[in-house]
Amino acid sequence: MESYLDKKIENLKGVGPARATLLQREIGIFTYGDLLSYYPFRYVDRTRFVPIREINDTNVYLVVRGYITRLELLGTGRTQRMVATFSDSTGSMELVWFKGLKWIQDYLKKDVEYIVMGKPTFFNGKYSMSHPDMEVLRPNDDAIKQTFMPIYSSTEKLRVQGFSTKGISKLMRTLLMEVQGRVPETLPQSVLQSNGLISKAEAVKAIHFPDSNEMLQKAVYRLKFEELFFLQLDYQYAKKDRKERTSGFLFDTVGDCFNRFYKDYLPFSLTNAQKRVVKEIRADMKTGMQMNRLLQGDVGSGKTLVALLCMLIAKDNGFQSCMMAPTEILATQHYLGITKMLGDLPITTALLTGSTKVAEKRKIKQQLQNNEIDILIGTHALIEDDVKFFNLGFVVIDEQHRFGVEQRAKMWTKNQIPPHVLVMTATPIPRTLAMTFYGDLDCSIIDELPPGRKPIKTIHQYDSDRLKVFAFMERQIALGRQVYVVYPLINESEKLDLKDLMDGYESISRRFPLPKYQISIVHGQMKPADKDFEMERFKQGKTHIMVSTTVIEVGVDVPNATVMVIENSERFGLAQLHQLRGRVGRGGEQSYCILMTTDKLSFDGKERISTMVRTNDGFEISEADLRLRGPGDLQGLQQSGVVHLKIADIVKDESLIRLTRDIVTFILQQDPKMMMQDNYPLQQYLQKKNMTLNWSKIS
Repeated sequence: MESYLDKKIENLKGVGPARATLLQREIGIFTYGDLLSYYPFRYVDRTRFVPIREINDTNVYLVVRGYITRLELLGTGRTQRMVATFSDSTGSMELVWFKGLKWIQDYLKKDVEYIVMGKPTFFNGKYSMSHPDMEVLRPNDDAIKQTFMPIYSSTEKLRVQGFSTKGISKLMRTLLMEVQGRVPETLPQSVLQSNGLISKAEAVKAIHFPDSNEMLQKAVYRLKFEELFFLQLDYQYAKKDRKERTSGFLFDTVGDCFNRFYKDYLPFSLTNAQKRVVKEIRADMKTGMQMNRLLQGDVGSGKTLVALLCMLIAKDNGFQSCMMAPTEILATQHYLGITKMLGDLPITTALLTGSTKVAEKRKIKQQLQNNEIDILIGTHALIEDDVKFFNLGFVVIDEQHRFGVEQRAKMWTKNQIPPHVLVMTATPIPRTLAMTFYGDLDCSIIDELPPGRKPIKTIHQYDSDRLKVFAFMERQIALGRQVYVVYPLINESEKLDLKDLMDGYESISRRFPLPKYQISIVHGQMKPADKDFEMERFKQGKTHIMVSTTVIEVGVDVPNATVMVIENSERFGLAQLHQLRGRVGRGGEQSYCILMTTDKLSFDGKERISTMVRTNDGFEISEADLRLRGPGDLQGLQQSGVVHLKIADIVKDESLIRLTRDIVTFILQQDPKMMMQDNYPLQQYLQKKNMTLNWSKIS
């Protein structure tokens, strides 16, 4: 059932079809409800007038009260501008307009007191404002009495059509008058009362035009609560619904393949964390319901071995498995590693990638349908329509954030009954994000490294320390070790002062000359065959140094490599630095990560580097990355479309995330079908959500 807020925005007075199209295209506003939830990003306290004498560089947006003492038209042609001298009792500043000069000239009057609002800039020894918002100060005007003036995000195209922050504010007043008494309550009364929340109608009015700071804070809290509450409801209800309605294969047998491998072929003893995760997955697969589990673990923690053990359980129950990786390098690495671990066990494996020759592809696809392949490992090639399994029962998706939702969903179409799904990531997900955006998945964590692994020592060095770093690399090579040197760019950039890979390669070649030293070079613009050749040389120990871009971030496993040098490390995010560091420390020898930076570091740069030096804990690093960069920048989350929150903040509102999660959990336990009268708004919400395609069930 549609509410009044579902009315199309073109029906609102002052909009119409043409301006509605602009609002849709520029800021995604289609309905009354969309506009109502287009919240201000800042407010100007109009009770606080800043004396001109006190204006400084820290002022972002301010309100000044005074008079126009001089007005003149300067320049000609394109440089023509209107300049006004604006004064109060403490000093003067300039107001400048480049457009609408005739209108400005007619509008502005001397000896009339104005309120001027805008962002000051310092130019030619004095402060000025370009195209400020101005109003005549009339003490009895209701609009002027307004304590907090909302500031809305706009675009150049919107401003041209009259939708500056002032125009949007005017439109919002029109909307609030029209929807008065028609804003439905979205939360149960019990939730409102127990959490001291104001009504939805009060909140939307106060968020746009608050009467006081106290009312503004109540509105912000209510709307943040609601946003996070429904996010939790989406994921938790989807998880419950999937478990109740989606049947899966019953894997109730742990047979000869698993037991023989565990007893005779296991490359090393499992850590307690690995044992715990295998038990969690086994418990899922015995329920007869489809498993959808996220496995987190740092680089080198043994996720692949856990996945293999689970694929052997699938084999023992008469089912095939597949493992999908984002790159050919990683897929090939998984294939070689798994084949080596399986030894002479009667398990048939195959590798399918974009580079697989046509004849071999045809053979693999036929063997799959004939049930002659037990484990298929590959890239996106696995989701092609003509790749058909005899009975696919278990799917592993590695580095899951690198695949789009629709790509992952294609694995579900391989069977009428969906296979069990294990999605793995070596990029630890901060607790707040896991609670919020992965609430529909069961989560497992491997938080131990295999025995014998030594913690990587991370060292910060400046460019001026380069000779010391070269000497250290030389000593490590003399001990029989190998070295990575990673650059952020391939070619020199005029915009960013970064070390250029080719330049660096030449520099390293001079310091480590032939024939004593052999150097490999790898970057994303090389032909796959050339890249594979260089990678293979390094893996076989034929080259001492690998000079590379971040192409080696995932998929290169060389236990003999003990040194990772990262140039311009201040330019990398924490998650990427942590991934790169994970390329070393994969053998028994002490490994090192050297973070090279310029002498001048920003505050965020210093924070990132000090965090890397302080800890090897991927979860601590992910939390720091979230604080520093925000969720929208974290690897893999941008493409998944999960962080478009309108008012809540994943970092600052962790306690609210926990609270709403607990409340939703309680409601679903007490009223799983949403049949109680108090939960009617939630029932309405879920019914409306089911009208649209829901991807949340797909890992």
